[in-house]
Amino acid sequence: MLGLDKDAWFLLLPALIPVLILSVGPLVYGISLAFTDAQTGADSATSFTGVDNFKDLGFDTLFWESFRIGLVWALAVTALQLLLSLGLAQLLNQNLRLRWLARTLALVPWAMPEVVVGIMWRLVYNPDAGILNNTLHHLHLTDGTTDWLSSLSLALPAVIVVGVWAGMPQTTVVLLAGLQNVPAELHEAAGIDGAGLWRRFTTVTWPAMRPVVVSITALNFIWNFNSFGLVYVLTSGGPGGKTELPMLFAYDEAFRYGQFGYAAAMGLVMVAVIAVLLTVFLRNRLQEADQ
Repeated sequence: MLGLDKDAWFLLLPALIPVLILSVGPLVYGISLAFTDAQTGADSATSFTGVDNFKDLGFDTLFWESFRIGLVWALAVTALQLLLSLGLAQLLNQNLRLRWLARTLALVPWAMPEVVVGIMWRLVYNPDAGILNNTLHHLHLTDGTTDWLSSLSLALPAVIVVGVWAGMPQTTVVLLAGLQNVPAELHEAAGIDGAGLWRRFTTVTWPAMRPVVVSITALNFIWNFNSFGLVYVLTSGGPGGKTELPMLFAYDEAFRYGQFGYAAAMGLVMVAVIAVLLTVFLRNRLQEADQ
């Protein structure tokens, strides 16, 4: 048995070595940076500062404001993705004509890089020639001059819409796979008992889908909170910091102001807080599932 274990480890080495070099190594290095005063510059000296960076973070109101914006963004995008994707998955699960085409088109946003999605939506939101303003103007809903991405009150909702659109495909695919695994016999039995569509959804579909929903919701929350490229292309955190997600804040701190140690401390705090929130969420959902 020991010989088999050695052989297994030997076979795993080609996969483990890149993981150690490209993932574990940078992770350990990033954690260590959080306890130093590392700054940009080849000649800058780095010294161990203990928890000084974390003490400074405790009084950094700009960081905690970006954290609040990040939570609003992540919660809103995750919730809307779940609701809209569940409806779309229900539709794609029906025996409709050209269903294969609809399923293919639903994956288009997933196949597009975040930078391309951001550029495309910047054109949609363009205040002078954007399709959104032109459409609203022709419908006599606005005067057609709204600057969506530069408005203090509209920038975050506008970016949330893009985040939902870009993230719906993978959520839809996962939920569609879950719906297809719900036994048809249960729906037939519920129908014979006189249950309507909503009753069948709440008593048959939703209980069977709950583990899938919990899993994709947790993953979506992590992905959305860690979003960077999409929002960076759309607004770069503006206007006035209204879309300054914590990842953007840490990026600016590291690469604009050169404070690598302080930025690493931000990243470590974000990981810790999100881990706590997800632990509480998953524990509550699993307890509900066991009841």
